[in-house]
Amino acid sequence: MNGRSEMARAAAEAAARQSYGKLVAWLAARMRDVAGAEDALAEAFAAALERWPKSGVPEKPEAWLLAVARRRDVDAVRRRLTGEAARDHLQLIAEEVEARVTNDDLPDERLRLMFACAHPAIEASVRAPLMLQTILGFDAATIASAFLVSPATMGQRLVRAKTRIREAGIPFRVPERAELGERLDAVLEAIYATFAEGWSDPAGTETRRRNLATEGIWLGRVVASLMPGEPEALGLLALMLFAEARRAARRNAEGDFVPLARQDTTLWDDRLIDEAEALLGSAATKGMIGRYQLEAAVQSAHTARRRSGRTDWAAIRQLYDALQAVAGSPVVAINRAVAIAEDEGAAAGLPALDAIGDDRRLAEYQPYWAARADLLARLGRTAEAAGAYDQAIGLERDAALRRFLQGERAKLVKN
Repeated sequence: MNGRSEMARAAAEAAARQSYGKLVAWLAARMRDVAGAEDALAEAFAAALERWPKSGVPEKPEAWLLAVARRRDVDAVRRRLTGEAARDHLQLIAEEVEARVTNDDLPDERLRLMFACAHPAIEASVRAPLMLQTILGFDAATIASAFLVSPATMGQRLVRAKTRIREAGIPFRVPERAELGERLDAVLEAIYATFAEGWSDPAGTETRRRNLATEGIWLGRVVASLMPGEPEALGLLALMLFAEARRAARRNAEGDFVPLARQDTTLWDDRLIDEAEALLGSAATKGMIGRYQLEAAVQSAHTARRRSGRTDWAAIRQLYDALQAVAGSPVVAINRAVAIAEDEGAAAGLPALDAIGDDRRLAEYQPYWAARADLLARLGRTAEAAGAYDQAIGLERDAALRRFLQGERAKLVKN
């Protein structure tokens, strides 16, 4: 590959990374067809790789790509429509293309596309994958691998979702204030699901999950930048940054799992923590406290150990009390029970865990059994603790975490 071709490919890759979602969103909002927008942009990128090595990289690559994609759309409309309707439609498209392509400030429509992807008419399980594809340009095979389904299945789900957007006329708009709460929650939930898939691979070594945490943070930054007045958008970004800041400390040199309480705080990323603290502080001035802000506040309390040398479990317990009231769930209840145990002792924490023991969802939830095993072990109830560890070990898929649990169980025999 010669130098000019390399420059052309590098420019195309940079445009894809920085502007893919922005261009798809702009096109889809006007075409009312996500799949059609993606196809048009794909042809524009193909044309760029063919023409730029010969003609040179244009001064404004994104504008060039947009113009080519829109010409493709015009051609498609021309083939579908005839008569006066076609002429009117084509004239509107041509006028808009000319106005937008010459405008340096291409409007950012990604937020509108996110709300379309997270519309109540779209199945909840496909919202995060749909954002990965439309905003970040992931292909179906990569998304399928990350979410542990077959490429064919994921491809079908994505096609159905895009067809649903087109046929149901799902609007590309930010909802009005009255309906924003539920819809924004769906957008943030999809982004957090993306981050969580990558976070579950703490070393970043699994190809199927590589970069998903990074991409989740990228999406979080988009929403926070486009909706700076929404405290929960800021809270989610802060939460993800707090977690990402600890990535290097979650495994030791041998690749073994290191629980939060035992992590070397010098390995935490102070820059990300400081950014998260600033975001959380900004969210607190907006006058509304929600789930993501409270979860981020819990992480903030944990990271305070890097300076104080201790964890304020009483404060963390209070935050979980508030979180239980705002967004009660078994997961929150487990963490609250652990905080009570750390603050007041295992004898106080175990009843809080017992209180949710009848929830059938916990039967196959590893953190519940791991927390139960730890509290039982602290109380000297060795046989019960060993049984709980066996349950947790059998449910855990992460080899490093499974080894950690096996090591904790082994300590019961030694003691």
